[in-house]
Formats: sequence, structure tokens, C-alpha cells
Amino acid sequence: FSLFRITEILITMSSLDKLRQHTKIVADSADFRLLKQYNAEDATTNPSLILRAARDPTYRPLIDQCIAQASVIAGPLGMNTLRVTKKDLVEEVCDRLSVAFGCELLKIVPGFVSTEVNARLSYDTEKSIAKAKKLIGLYADHGFPKERILIKMAATWEGCRASEALEKEGIRTNMTLVFSWYQAVAVAQARSYLISPFVGRILDWYKKADPATDHGKADPGVAVVTDIFNFYKVNNYETIVMGASFRNTQEIKDLCGCGRITI
Repeated sequence: FSLFRITEILITMSSLDKLRQHTKIVADSADFRLLKQYNAEDATTNPSLILRAARDPTYRPLIDQCIAQASVIAGPLGMNTLRVTKKDLVEEVCDRLSVAFGCELLKIVPGFVSTEVNARLSYDTEKSIAKAKKLIGLYADHGFPKERILIKMAATWEGCRASEALEKEGIRTNMTLVFSWYQAVAVAQARSYLISPFVGRILDWYKKADPATDHGKADPGVAVVTDIFNFYKVNNYETIVMGASFRNTQEIKDLCGCGRITI
């Protein structure tokens, strides 16, 4: 390392430590080796992060194990015997892989791990509920209680209804793919445990419409999350606000004090 690089690392770590004093840090990664380095309190994953980690040969045994477990549903005489399609088998492998990575993360972080419901179910309340319960069941099979899991779902109208039903059964939810104020209101009314507004995605939309959009204090993504946070506080909503999908470190610094930040 050069002296410049060492100084850069020290400054970064100092900023992270300062951030921890005001905001709970959530690691946005499926690489559980990385989590050990940064002492994250919670962790959140999504299919693209799991896919990236799954390409690492280190995790090959975990993948093979999930494939073997999923293959059991096909039966010894083949998939057609039980009318299980290849699509069903792939979905089963993906569910088990998401939970397998989640279990490894739970062994490292002291708090929650978010596991995502298939985005294709975003407009189907009943199927979203069924998938959430299935994931919770798989975690239970590994010895992890529902109290440590956040079911991550898209904040569509149907997703909010699924969240409302799950919360009443003690299954906590993380409402994601949030880009607007109206979604935040619907999530609060559903009494969801946590909401994840996408700071960078909101900025992307504004920059596409106007390339001159400012990255500083006028950052539209930061403004939306700030408004959501203040609205929840003023109206005594208990839903935790977790800024997500950042494009630069200034956005993170501007949201210091937010309930959680996933980075």
C-alpha cells in the first residue's frame, strides 16, 4: 500500500465509525466473508447479489447442497412422475439458495437478515404471502426463528397488502423498490416493519430527465428519503426508514441519522 492508500483507508474507516454513532449500518452483500471485516449489525440481500456471490468457487459446496435438496422434490422416478417442471425445480433451488446464504449471514450479524420474495410475485398478494411463509419455514428448518428474518417485498399495492397480513402474523417485512412518496404512505399504513427507499434510483430517474441534476444537497433521492423519515416521525409511524441504493458517499453522509442505511 502507498501512504496515500493507507490514509484513504483510515479516513474511510473513520467516516464509517462516525456514521455508526447515529445510524445502524446494514451490509448490502451476500458475501459473508466480507461481512466479517466490517462488523455490520444487519444484512440484506437480493437475487443479483446472491448470483454474484454464487459465481465465486468458494461457495460451490453451498450451491451443490441446495441443488441436491431441491432435487428431492422430483422424486426418485423423475420430475414427470410428480408433475414437477424444470421451472419448479429451478425456483426451489433459488429459494433454498437465498435461505442458505441468509443462514450464513445470520451466523455473522447479530441482527436481521432480509430475504427477498421473487419480484415476479409483486402483483399477487396471496402468492407473495405463500412465498414469504415458505422462506420463513426454510429458515426454521435451519434453526433460525422468524424474529431474525425480514421478508423483502416490492412496495406495490399488492405487496403492501401482503405485508399487512404477514405483520399481523408476526412476520416482519422489508418493503423495497420504493421510489415515491405515495409508496411510503402505503407502507406506513400497512404497518410494515421497515421501508427501503432507493436513493440512487430516484436520482437516476431525475438525471435521465435532466442531466444537470445536482449531486449535492439538492439530490432528489436524499430529499425523498428525508421527507419520508420526517413524515413517519411527525405521524408516529413505527416503520423504520432504511436508505438504500446509493450512488455516492455524499448521499450516505446526507442521510446520517436515518434509522438504517444499507451500503
